[in-house]
Amino acid sequence: MLQITSAQRRELRAQAHALNPVVAIAENGLTDSVLKEIETCLKAHQLIKIRVYGDNRENRLAYYEQICAQLGAAPVQHIGKLLVVYRPQAAEDATVNPKKAPKSKRPAPTAPRKSKRAFQG
Repeated sequence: MLQITSAQRRELRAQAHALNPVVAIAENGLTDSVLKEIETCLKAHQLIKIRVYGDNRENRLAYYEQICAQLGAAPVQHIGKLLVVYRPQAAEDATVNPKKAPKSKRPAPTAPRKSKRAFQG
C-alpha cells in the first residue's frame, strides 16, 4: 500500500471533489474483473472515485483496504459509499510515444511575405 502525507491527501481530496465515480462495486463484491477495471482506470487517471453499492460499512472498508493493498494505491478518502484512491503513474507509462503525441492546432510559422507592390517613390 502506497503511503502519502496528510498534505498530499488534502490536495488529492480537493482534486477528487469534482470527479465522478468511474468504477462501481455491486452486489457481487470485489471480483477479479472489477479489480482489473480499477487497475486500468488508475493507469489512465491516477486519481479515481469508486462507488460501492451496499449498506455494509465493514464490507466497504474491506474493499478499500484490499484495493489499496493489491494495486499498490494510496487510500485518499472514504466518505459514504464513495472510495477515492490514488496511484502515481509509473515511469515507463509516463513516456510519450512521439507518433501518438497530440499535434498542435496552431499553423507552423512561415517566413514573412514580400510585398507584391513595388515602392513608388
